[in-house]
Formats: sequence, structure tokens, C-alpha cells
Amino acid sequence: MRLLLLPVVALAAGVLAAPSAQATGTETVRFATFNASLNRGAAGQLVADLSTPDNAQAREVAEVIQRNRPDVLLINEFDYAPAAVDLFRDNYLERGQNGARAIDYPYAFIAPSNTGVLTGFDLDRNGSTNTGNDAHGFGLFEGQYGMLVLSKYPIDTRHARTFQNFLWKDMPNAMLPDDPATPAAKDWYSPEVLDVLRLSSKSHWDVPVRVGRETVHFLVSHPTPPTFDGAEDRNGTRNHDEIRFWADYVTPGKGRYIYDDEGRRGGLNPSQKFVVAGDQNSDPLDGDSVPGSIQQLLNARRVIDPRPGSEGGVLAAQTQGGANLTHRSDPYHDTADFNDNAPGNLRADYVLPSRGLWPVHSAVYWPTDELSRLNDASDHHLVRVDVLVSRR
Repeated sequence: MRLLLLPVVALAAGVLAAPSAQATGTETVRFATFNASLNRGAAGQLVADLSTPDNAQAREVAEVIQRNRPDVLLINEFDYAPAAVDLFRDNYLERGQNGARAIDYPYAFIAPSNTGVLTGFDLDRNGSTNTGNDAHGFGLFEGQYGMLVLSKYPIDTRHARTFQNFLWKDMPNAMLPDDPATPAAKDWYSPEVLDVLRLSSKSHWDVPVRVGRETVHFLVSHPTPPTFDGAEDRNGTRNHDEIRFWADYVTPGKGRYIYDDEGRRGGLNPSQKFVVAGDQNSDPLDGDSVPGSIQQLLNARRVIDPRPGSEGGVLAAQTQGGANLTHRSDPYHDTADFNDNAPGNLRADYVLPSRGLWPVHSAVYWPTDELSRLNDASDHHLVRVDVLVSRR
């Protein structure tokens, strides 16, 4: 049976010393995020591409997933097209790719995205109100660059929360962009724009996953890239606050202002376990994000950073050169292979478990052997973390 559901402590990378699952009554669960670049240039194209088992890129994406075998997976840049979910499972994941074993995900969660949803305002001040830059999130059509959660474990849909409609101005002390041509602060957007402009460039979802009697909240998002703007830094400031949203949501006392699409308020309580996952588009030290953006999450007191990495990232930085030669972050932790001149390769994708979930292994899938052909599936690499979850 399969369901489609609609609507800090820094630790060393690799294997971590932990009690055995058998000894502690726990279960090892692999959480992963993969910006798979399954977005398409026109509405309906993803469904068309996945309607047969012959799309070369989708086969590579499926093979990456099959070789990593996550139990709970976020796919970023999967257009919002509910019909595409079963097509991807039937035609790709449930068919072995190039010797990899097929994989089955009985549970899936997909919901609308802010991408391509026009605001009615000229957000980039180019004289038009109907371009992708004038949408709540950049997109050429509604739902482009959306998200999909796949799970081997049941999803508690009744308690799932989406935050697509949360307004940016409703975040206390929001880092709203500033018009550098005026003396006023945070005035790039007029009050009329701020009355409608949403925080999430795609959405933020709290997807509860049931592991035995335990619930793990899979907190997924895909903040806007902190670039493609001007001196006002409207995308950089938004990226900062999209990341801050989860930091506040998981920190007791900080998330009281948050409301979901059903009007329910507040964040998680201290007893609730979670995993934050997604392409956060923010490296700790390099790239264009506002300084300190991703540190809001990495330094949140309930968050663990397992610091996954790969030798492939190191090799890529050495051989590609360019901006990578001046980076301050360790390329071992890079997850995205971007333009060599700027910004270079970055750590952009994260899987961050909460205290109470013991991480026992983590990795970035960036192969250097014969499977390096899979590095072309996307400009991002799958990131995975294995955690011990109590079966209670």
C-alpha cells in the first residue's frame, strides 16, 4: 500500500561512537536531502518526462537514491505536480538502475509551493509585475522548484503543518531589505507589498514521521539563493530569515509568533524530536549569504551538526580551482558543485538532527570511482545522516 499525501553540538564526520541499536532498543533511520534538479521549464513537462522510464536524468537521480537508500528523503527542486510522484516511484525508483537495487517508498508528502505565484507587485523594480522575480518565490510557473518528501515510515498527515502563507513581516525583527537610495531603513518593499509578501520562497513543512511509537518531525525547506539581486540584497536577507524560521521553530520560547496555514501557532516543544533538512543555500564562510545565516541553525541549542563530508568534495575543489582556492570552509563538507569562478563549491545542503537523536554516521555522496558519472545528475549532492531513534 502506498500513500500520496497532499494538502549545538559539532560532531566529527563519519562513524560516531554510539550504543548499539539492539542494546538500547533503538532503530537506525537514514534521513537524507537531495536537490535533484528535477525541475522543468514548463508546467506539465515533469509529468511528461516521468511518464516513461527512459529519461536519462531521472534515471541518474533514481540511481543516486538507490545507492544511498535513505529511509526518509527530501527532494528539492521537484516541481509541484502530484501526478509526477507515482510516476517517479513506478518508473524510476522501483526499477533498478544500472545494477542498483530498486527502492520502495510507500509514503509521500507533497504540497503547493510559492514559486511562480505572482504577488501583483514589481518586486525587483524592473517595470513589470508578471515575471518570475515578481512571484512570492522565483518561478516561471506555479510550483516550479517545489519539494517532495518520500518515506518508508508512516507520515502522520493529521499533524503535518505547512507554512506557505506565513508573511515575512510577521517575523519579529525581520531582516527586511533596505533601499540604499533612501535614508529610511528596511524600505525596499512598500507597506502594501509587505502586507502580502510571504517569507517562504517555496514553503516550510513540518512532516511528522512515525518510527515505532516515536515521532520525528522532518522539517524541510529550500530558502532562496542569496543572489540574483542588487545592493538591497532582497534575496540575501530573505535567505537569512528563511533559515532563521526553523532556528526559531525548534528553540523553546522563540517560535511563539509562528502560525501555520491552518492558523495554529507556535513551534516545537522541548520534548519533540526533529531533523531539519534541505538546500539552505548558505555556506558557513563562503558564497553570497548574509554572514551568520546558516549559523542560526548550526548554533541552535537543540541542533546537532554531524558535519557530513566526502573526499569527492576535496578532489573537486583541488581540480576545479578558481574560487575554491580562496575558500575558507573545508571542501570536505561541500555539497554543491557550482561555477568555478563564483561562487565555487559550497556547503549548501544540510541534514541536522535534534538532541535525542543520536547520529551514528553521515556522508555527502560525491563518488570518485566509476560511480562518479552520477555526479552529473544535479549540481548538488545527496547528504545523509543515520540516527538512532527510540522504538519505545
